[in-house]
Amino acid sequence: MTVAVEKSERPAGSFLSHASDVTLVEQIVAWYAARIDERVVRPGARMPSIRTFSTEHGVSRFTVVEAYDRLIARGYLESRRGAGFFVRAREAGVTARAARAWADAPSPQLDVVWLLRNMFKRLPPRDMPGGGVLPPDWLDEGLISASLRALGRGSGAAYLDYGHPQGYLPLRQQLQPRLVELEIDAQPEQIVTTNGATQALDLIAQRFLVPGDTVLVDEPSWFLLFGRYAQLGARVIGVPRLTDGPDLTRLRALAAEHRPKLLVTSSVLHNPTSTGIGSANAFQLLRLAHEFDFRVVEDDVYSDLHPGPAVSPCIRLAALDQLQRVIYVGGFSKTLAANLRVGFIACAPELAREFTDLKMLIGLTSPELGERVVYRVLSEGHYRRHLHRLRERLARARDPALRAIEKLGLRAFASPPVGMFLWVDTGVDTNPVAQAMLDRGFLMAPGSLFLPDQRPSTWMRFNLAATAQPRMLEQLERVLSESPPRPLENFATAPQVPRSKPTTNRYRDHGRHERNTGIPDRGSPAAPADDPFPLQPPRNLSA
Repeated sequence: MTVAVEKSERPAGSFLSHASDVTLVEQIVAWYAARIDERVVRPGARMPSIRTFSTEHGVSRFTVVEAYDRLIARGYLESRRGAGFFVRAREAGVTARAARAWADAPSPQLDVVWLLRNMFKRLPPRDMPGGGVLPPDWLDEGLISASLRALGRGSGAAYLDYGHPQGYLPLRQQLQPRLVELEIDAQPEQIVTTNGATQALDLIAQRFLVPGDTVLVDEPSWFLLFGRYAQLGARVIGVPRLTDGPDLTRLRALAAEHRPKLLVTSSVLHNPTSTGIGSANAFQLLRLAHEFDFRVVEDDVYSDLHPGPAVSPCIRLAALDQLQRVIYVGGFSKTLAANLRVGFIACAPELAREFTDLKMLIGLTSPELGERVVYRVLSEGHYRRHLHRLRERLARARDPALRAIEKLGLRAFASPPVGMFLWVDTGVDTNPVAQAMLDRGFLMAPGSLFLPDQRPSTWMRFNLAATAQPRMLEQLERVLSESPPRPLENFATAPQVPRSKPTTNRYRDHGRHERNTGIPDRGSPAAPADDPFPLQPPRNLSA
């Protein structure tokens, strides 16, 4: 029996290239898929036999069989016993349209779903100043690929089982010293891995909340929280975010009135302002949590983009509290790859057991393959160098972005020396601005999406990696010039002050506050004279 072998030269008339980086199988599949989609090759047409194709194109029969099998799997061909292979009847372009259908479906209004759908429209990263991740060319593709190749060379038996419900043990062991560097003492048994930080926050909510409970969140804050907690029947109320953390006076008033179960906040690189929590604010926040008996969820997913206290102060609530009342959430999608859905919870031991049980009830385990990839990246020492490059690149992008914003007459809430976001006041309602920019091919993140009640806002979040893009800035200037300024009292905004003097922004809409949240807007009442927890940093938490 003669076995066909690959030839080194392409026969005359063949569309295949033996010198291409793309495999012969992939070339055959792509060539026929495109022609079937374009209706050049019609449904019902008979494909060349395996022998004929092999002879005419100078490839082995095994290559042709593999290509035809893939075309069958993708719905392009069908095999008829004794007759050969035929083009399957299908609507042209159905696969591509199906992949776009969800993203292209109209959202009834500009809301969180609107932003999420448009994030998945696959716009070029440079055209997504409203995006929440770094562009792919900022990340290290080789780092992920090397880890995947190394795992592929090992035994695949480990991937045939569910894995451990609490998470891949070597990764949890690797996370322990990383948390120690942040002054958080957590043993591996206190760490639960999750399918991204989103699942971590979801597990916490499902553990603590029942319909009717109140959750306090930063205002502004990460928009995905609002809809998810509302789905659980919880009432989500915003605590105005100042340049040094949550407004403690307002937090006390809200905690006294609503007795919340949770406060979700970020103490380092807050999204969307990139600000942190001051030491006095952090201590007093923990005292309020003790006084009003609520848990603090510290969302620290941007943590690794912070270069440390030598560059900019960073105080973590979990480090002060040592996971007694604070539940710490981290992840790697912002620094390694958004597709690597690897997050984790660090908490008290008894809570870790409860979260593990809840995780099993919801989805059994988290995918161990991604956790093994992250473990290899962390354990081989390449991650630190990767973070150093990311931080340097963000630092180089910051000044051009700020200059571009100022040139448009806009004002940043703060000018933090670290982080990937700028929170910018435009002076106009940013909802129509975002829609107009999307019509021009740019995804923006209007401020209303970062407020629990999604009331109109003059603020907008900018991703540093895509802010100093001339074409985007030109279109934004045009849109802003066509947008009439609106009275400040109609929007969540801050008083107009010079950028060099950060404002204690209340992000409050006095005209709509009570209608949207049900909370009488009492301004910022002073603490009562007999307040046992005055607004000053105590010497220790037990004092």
